[in-house]
Amino acid sequence: MIQYVIRRVLWSIPVLLLLTLSVFLLMRAIPGGPFDFAGEKLLPQSVRQNLQRKYHLDEPIEIQFVRYLVGDFVDTHDIRDFGKDGLLRGDLGLSLRQRGRSVNDILGDSFPISAQLGILSMLLAIIIGIPAGIFAALKQNTWIDYSSTFVAVLGVSIPNMVMGPLLIWLFALKFHWFPVATWGAKPPFLLGFLPTPTAKFWLHAVLPVLSLGTALSASIARLTRASLLQVIREDYIRTARAKGLRESVVVARHALKNSLIPVVTVLGPLFAAVVTGTFIIEQIFGIPGMGKHFVTSIGNRDYTLIQGATLVYAVLLVIANLMVDITYAWLDPRIRYD
Repeated sequence: MIQYVIRRVLWSIPVLLLLTLSVFLLMRAIPGGPFDFAGEKLLPQSVRQNLQRKYHLDEPIEIQFVRYLVGDFVDTHDIRDFGKDGLLRGDLGLSLRQRGRSVNDILGDSFPISAQLGILSMLLAIIIGIPAGIFAALKQNTWIDYSSTFVAVLGVSIPNMVMGPLLIWLFALKFHWFPVATWGAKPPFLLGFLPTPTAKFWLHAVLPVLSLGTALSASIARLTRASLLQVIREDYIRTARAKGLRESVVVARHALKNSLIPVVTVLGPLFAAVVTGTFIIEQIFGIPGMGKHFVTSIGNRDYTLIQGATLVYAVLLVIANLMVDITYAWLDPRIRYD
């Protein structure tokens, strides 16, 4: 297993470099540039040229990419400058539109908040979705199954842009139980991303977590139900029942683990997606998370910011998929990587 993990980590390095190159080229292939406008006004040609020269955007694209990777080493060719800045040192560069701020600072401020929202939403989705799917499968064609399926379909069908305002209108404006918007935690965070669990934090977290988590739980419940229904019809389940094992033992020890493999497969990339920010939920509830940077940086042609945000998502996706593969071996002892 250790050799497999090391091999996967080593293979992820060229994957991340290829992704970085792809995003680098695609962003520059989009018409327009980061310095075309200042607000609604078109910048003069001389100003645009000076800004492009300052940020080295007037250089050949291959030199720009190498500079993005190794920084000042491109100019000095001094081995002491190799890795001094640039992506290989963890320096994501300066934002081209948010003057005076680095991409590291922007993502460092916004990513922990998106991570808090995403982790809480995933926990809620798992706590609701997996038990609901199990009960629906075990009570197939009963009112429990029909009710769970109806709620799951309803949850999948209602988009976040509808669920969020509905929760705000009902629980914030009508009953005044929770705040309308904003996030109840501010830096510094424990371990860099864990909030202080105050009453203010939980009050602000309830509505956005419910809005995002219920939609995720509906998808997880449907997948869990379908997978468990398929597994409990297998021959080895009939054999376990024929041996006289209790139904709870058959489900818990023989059916449930195998049925969770498709669910875990989906949870990996889903976790990476929600942890790095969901633009709609963050916009509706006024949460200063990372999701808005995925969208606004494209419209602003902020090359370094969109590259940094995409790279963070890619790293989390690689880690999530690795965790999924490791979980496979725990769920099904027949799966080995050595």
